[in-house]
Amino acid sequence: MGTVEHTGRGAGRISGDLGDLLPSPRPRPRTAGRTAPPRQQRDPVRTTVRTFGEVLITLGLVVLLFVVYEVYWTDLVSAGKQREITANLDDRWNQGGDDPQRVEHFDGLGEGEGFAKMYIPAFGADFGFTIVEGSSDASLAIGPGHYTDTAYPGELGNFAVAGHRTGKGSPFNDINLINSCDAIIVETEANWYVYRMMPKAEEKANWANTKGKDPKCAGVSIGGQYAEVVGQEIVSPTKGEVIAPVPNNPGAALTAGDQVALMTLTTCHPRFSDKQRLIVHAVLTNHYPKADGQRPSEFEEIG
Repeated sequence: MGTVEHTGRGAGRISGDLGDLLPSPRPRPRTAGRTAPPRQQRDPVRTTVRTFGEVLITLGLVVLLFVVYEVYWTDLVSAGKQREITANLDDRWNQGGDDPQRVEHFDGLGEGEGFAKMYIPAFGADFGFTIVEGSSDASLAIGPGHYTDTAYPGELGNFAVAGHRTGKGSPFNDINLINSCDAIIVETEANWYVYRMMPKAEEKANWANTKGKDPKCAGVSIGGQYAEVVGQEIVSPTKGEVIAPVPNNPGAALTAGDQVALMTLTTCHPRFSDKQRLIVHAVLTNHYPKADGQRPSEFEEIG
């Protein structure tokens, strides 16, 4: 063991082997034949449930992203296309100035080209869309699209227009809320045309004694071969006869004197699905040439 050496002034320091002053480490006990504890086996049920849950979460995120894209992003893109096509149409109309002799030019319209505007006052003063030629996916991504083999605004026959209900601008999102006699105003280069939705099926039996007495419903209910046409119906996607000159009666034989001017709107039903089609039928009740400088009073029928 080391000793304490005095160096004066009462101070001291340790000298010698420091190990002599520390306790010896205790020997670690030996174990013979020591083995590692067995690994716990995974519960297959818990593993399956956890994996299934992770798959559901992943699928949920994918669906959520798709909904955001389909509902919001495509709306933004279509809104930009709608603004552009409306500006182009306004420029074209403005080139005609106030010429009272200007006429409609529907011949030679190209797919996706704007040619008319549609307003539904019951949906508010800000509801308005430019109608484009054609009902292809590309056209309907711009706005409501005209079925090219049907009549044009104001013409005898059926002016039929398709539109998306969800995403891509959603122009027809609320057409299920249109009521009988509500106005659908169509503006062309030379004219204003006012169509009104026809009676619903449940209204037809007692129409003359109820809503038919409203002055704005004058001319809304029509008979003859149109007697079975209702203002609103839900059909299968394959029922193309809803846009026939006499809806649901493509074989109807009409003389020029018997034929009337209709407008039909079509969209998917229910929302977020294309299993069925929601159909709205309207009949032309008023016409105002733009040369008169008159804006239809029907615009005041704000919902």
